[in-house]
Amino acid sequence: MQCAITVSPLTPTFGAEVLGLHPQTVSDSWPQLRDAFRTHRLLVLRDLPLDEMQFTLLAQRLGPLEGRYVMRRSDGKASSPVHLIQNLDADGRVAANPYGNANYFWHTDKQYHLQPSLATLLQAMQIPPTGGTTEFADMSAAYEALAPAVRERIRGLRAVYSYPHMLRTCLKREPTAEEIEKTPPVDHPLVRTHPETGRASLFVGMYCCAIVGMPPQESCALLAQLQAHATDRRFVYAHAWQPKDLLMWDNRCLLHRAVADFDMARYRRVMRRTVVQGEVPV
Repeated sequence: MQCAITVSPLTPTFGAEVLGLHPQTVSDSWPQLRDAFRTHRLLVLRDLPLDEMQFTLLAQRLGPLEGRYVMRRSDGKASSPVHLIQNLDADGRVAANPYGNANYFWHTDKQYHLQPSLATLLQAMQIPPTGGTTEFADMSAAYEALAPAVRERIRGLRAVYSYPHMLRTCLKREPTAEEIEKTPPVDHPLVRTHPETGRASLFVGMYCCAIVGMPPQESCALLAQLQAHATDRRFVYAHAWQPKDLLMWDNRCLLHRAVADFDMARYRRVMRRTVVQGEVPV
């Protein structure tokens, strides 16, 4: 079935709203969606009530789904490739924050793997009446806005990315022996090149803990400077969720974070999520 869709930019540099898409027309509309994803890097698919199978098939059009999840669900079990992110405890009751605070820090998904994720898809299942915002930051525009001398300084540097570092700094707890064993530190370019567009982007976030070969104090100062610059409001889009929204974004060039701007002990926020496997950054 053919269906005309419209793609409208959300900000001057990234993000677009997609209207007119229906579950039965996703396949026919995929070439246009794929081009829009490459161009805008964040797509807000409005009023698209996909079931779990349709959601999975859409994500798989971008590539294989990620199956390696170290962080456990609220019931202690490992997450499946398609899973729920929710403020509910193991008994299904509203809980203030069962997953801790990690989602409220700027990050890109699976950055601590040798092959960080390509994309994430997030679908609104239940949302609070207001709030529950998700923010995104454009790492390509941030890199291009750096002073030429700073770009020259960082262009060839590699950084270390660590899941245990995130646990210590964001969740304020020591990693378990299993977490340390399953997530050895990796290093990636601090400025990575997008494999499809060739565009350069900063690659920072909560997993980024050091710069290879740089003294710790200098390394921490530089990373803090870059992160503060990259998440300046001029590079940020704040998404106010609507019922049936489905977002898909490019982890290779965008940071994201949840915002604790609603009463988590009162209102449900249930999101369906999956992550698409990526490639080794260059």
